[in-house]
Amino acid sequence: MSTLATIDVQMAADRLRRALECLAENDATLRLAIERVGYPAPRIQPAGFATLLRIIVAQQVSTRAAATIQRRVELAMGERVDAQMLLDLPVETLRGCGLSGRKVVYARELAAAIVDGRLDLERLAAAPDEEVVSALTALPGFGRWSAEIYLLFALQRQDVLPADDLALQIAAQRLKNLEVRPNARDLRALAVAWSPWRGAASVFLWHYYGAATLDSVA
Repeated sequence: MSTLATIDVQMAADRLRRALECLAENDATLRLAIERVGYPAPRIQPAGFATLLRIIVAQQVSTRAAATIQRRVELAMGERVDAQMLLDLPVETLRGCGLSGRKVVYARELAAAIVDGRLDLERLAAAPDEEVVSALTALPGFGRWSAEIYLLFALQRQDVLPADDLALQIAAQRLKNLEVRPNARDLRALAVAWSPWRGAASVFLWHYYGAATLDSVA
């Protein structure tokens, strides 16, 4: 059976809720926050090339712009969205879809690594977290945040917290009523208490950030 199997959404939602219930038993501020804003939906992306490409596309652009560019690139590839199809597209076509010159390089390097076997997505799906991070950050355009997003959303790893994420830092500051926004190192230290469910804590922090942002403009 392929290790890049489809994830059952209801199963993921149940698992997320159970993890947050366990965390709430030992974290009063988290419990109160869940009571206030409710449980989040799971964040799920299919494992594989398309999601890794989406991570590149989404860098430093709005969510709406990223979705538009991703859709154009996938339409340009046609019926089969895969690494070889992207490599077959002219650079000018990729630029016309809205990708910057640098992102074209990143996308083609990702595709080439998959096609020539340097990046084995099947093997990666079963690899330990840090091995996944090392493999992805060896590619241009992928930092630790990008690798951890893939681990969390596509591979559904349970103990991953992308501490470089600004929204998570802001949400943690609000949740814990901190005077100063924690940086990535501080957030990792704070999140030690949430192990082995730091992935669930991450999903809740994004949910909490969104709820607090809506409150602030209401």
